Amino acid sequence: GSFMMVNASQHFGGQRAQLLLLPLSENDTHCIQFSYFLYSRDGHSPGDLQVYIRVNAGSKGSAVWNVSGSQGRQWHQVELAVSTFWPSEYQVIFEATVSEERQGYIALDDIVLLNYPCYKVPHFSRLGEVEVNAGQNASFQCVATGKVSEAEPFLLEVSDYSGCRDGVACGLVSFVFDRVLTVSPPRPPPVPPTPIAPPQLLRAGPTYLIIQLNTNSIVGDGPVIRREIQYRASQSMWTETHGVSSLTYKVWHLEPDTEYRISVLLTRPGDGGTGAPGPPLVSRTKCAGESRLSPLTQIAESLVISL
Repeated sequence: GSFMMVNASQHFGGQRAQLLLLPLSENDTHCIQFSYFLYSRDGHSPGDLQVYIRVNAGSKGSAVWNVSGSQGRQWHQVELAVSTFWPSEYQVIFEATVSEERQGYIALDDIVLLNYPCYKVPHFSRLGEVEVNAGQNASFQCVATGKVSEAEPFLLEVSDYSGCRDGVACGLVSFVFDRVLTVSPPRPPPVPPTPIAPPQLLRAGPTYLIIQLNTNSIVGDGPVIRREIQYRASQSMWTETHGVSSLTYKVWHLEPDTEYRISVLLTRPGDGGTGAPGPPLVSRTKCAGESRLSPLTQIAESLVISL
């Protein structure tokens, strides 16, 4: 396997040695294990060892792990949790830097890529996809797992976000937010749907109107998970809204010979997913019918009186 060993006495202070792993791409949080040896017999510092994660062949950025000074004459095992997911790829860079004291050894060995999350080292679980409608706020939960003491800080990374401050605490466990990486899809947030055309009138009566919703064409984004009709008398500000489970609907309990305005509301998944009312259908109920009496049959009778 891969290993690295630096004899500090044979190099100048500040000189660096790097060990680069091949680019990797994984589908979930996984674990990299390695062992290091950092020792000087006289207690001097041989230097320091740092680990970087380079994403998509970009800059190596800040170190995600580091150690310096003499750590005793023994090997130490480290777990490193990586949460860079496909289709992005990343490269692990180990870097040893010789100290000005130039004594002792810096060594690295037993580098293993595990296909499961780390057991000991704390790490953040992968955030699920969150879809948010236009004009709404998105909420995310960063769930950390692993064995960690309350005093141990968690470090997040953000790119070019000036609003983030060091030393921010959140939740029940203390976190130190250094930077937060935000990734947005290259498309605008979905827009709640609205019908393009008004409902169509199928039939009118004195106390009802039967309509077809006419929602085949919409502006905005689907899928449509709920349909409602919203109606009011043209001369009134009082509006009623009813859920609709079919493409036709009978609006009951209306006043005779009254003009009504009927619109359709469409809703897509998520908070704020209800769009604006579509164009209204303006229609009038019929007049109340007059009562019809049964025709009377007139029978002529003649009375003959004989004297």
